[in-house]
Amino acid sequence: MSDALPLSEQSIAARLERLPYSGWHITVTSLLGIAIFFDGFDALTTAYVLPVLIREWHIPPQNVGWVISVANIGQAIGALLFGWVAEKIGRVQAARITIALYAVMSLACAFTSNYQELLICRFIEGIGLGGEIPVASTYISEILRADRRGGSFLSYQLIFPVGLLGAGIIGAIVVPSLGWQSMFIIGAIPAVLSLFLRRYCPESPRWLASRGRLAEADAIMTEIERKVSKNGVRPLPPVVPLNVVALHTKTRWQELFQGAYRRRTLLVWVLWASTYLVSQGLQSWIPTLYRTVYNLSLQQSLNYAVAAPVGTVIGAFFCAILIDRTGRRLWFIGAYILLACGLFELWFTGGETAFGMMLGYGFCSLWTGSVSMSIFLYTAEIYPTRMRAMGISWATFWLRVAATVGPLLVGYILPMYGISGVFMLFTGVTCIGLVAAWFMTETTKRVLEEVSP
Repeated sequence: MSDALPLSEQSIAARLERLPYSGWHITVTSLLGIAIFFDGFDALTTAYVLPVLIREWHIPPQNVGWVISVANIGQAIGALLFGWVAEKIGRVQAARITIALYAVMSLACAFTSNYQELLICRFIEGIGLGGEIPVASTYISEILRADRRGGSFLSYQLIFPVGLLGAGIIGAIVVPSLGWQSMFIIGAIPAVLSLFLRRYCPESPRWLASRGRLAEADAIMTEIERKVSKNGVRPLPPVVPLNVVALHTKTRWQELFQGAYRRRTLLVWVLWASTYLVSQGLQSWIPTLYRTVYNLSLQQSLNYAVAAPVGTVIGAFFCAILIDRTGRRLWFIGAYILLACGLFELWFTGGETAFGMMLGYGFCSLWTGSVSMSIFLYTAEIYPTRMRAMGISWATFWLRVAATVGPLLVGYILPMYGISGVFMLFTGVTCIGLVAAWFMTETTKRVLEEVSP
């Protein structure tokens, strides 16, 4: 299967690049897709239980933001911790640990009886959730070939906004009838998934090769080639040697801030922070805004809130179809421009009615959904295998910082400046992201080792 190429890090990458998209790829991405569905589900769980808890536990407005943000603090820690763990023990083993951790702690949240207990459980749950997302994204990016990496990766990432939509629909149904605890119990389902990852998801051959474990990488590649070729029935294309410089096997985190990677690192941090200040700052407050600002009933608030994840799914779907054609940079620039226009309209009108708010923020969700999903793809592409997990983890650390600060900002700005002040702030933040997008490195249809030697 190896076409007699000398065994090296380059030849392992070349063998991955020649694999046609197959049932094996679908199996692996589907398993990890279940996990990312519940990542999305969990991201909105608190938003849908808050309208109940605020009244039941008498939570003041200043403390509402902390219920949302404490999980993000845990996720920031988990992103950094498990990025390092994934570089040391492998992508799959790290993913299993993170999935089990956040699933068990989601169940624990269902049995909390006060504000303080919920904060503790959400914080620990956040550590697992924050670690799983960058590790899984790293793994998926490393098994896909360059010419289909964008669409295939985003088809996997599309499951995240589907999880958001699932949380919206399920929350609107089960919270009024079965209570807020039911959302956290549903969130514990992925605990079962961690048992299957080792059997069906082999370790990343790119990671093994980058660690100098070439024999293991070769054995896994041979098994993958056997499955993709259906035991030789489906002939594989020939291996084409990659025209890249010599690769390294040692992980050095300092490289994130050296040479060409310094600029990439700082740029992508701005993209992550600006994107998630907006998306998480608003997304987590939407049901509560309908309840408190527009005085809708609990059921109406939850029903109206579903419009946002619907917009996110639609935006993510079109992004998955088109981003390999438009290129990463052009898509980001266009999405930021349209997002800024939508937020400006809401700022100008002040979201005069609940229906107008639903339509306006639904439009904004088209673009926050596409950018927040594709930024995982772009970040995975701009770092080499030896530090890809760390690069994504550091970037998602700023996601968590932004997702922590965003809801807190809404909690403090809303009483002082009203909902118009909230949209004014996020319009400015989006413009910062637009400037950063202008200086992106184009990575579309380029082999990972070529983009990031």
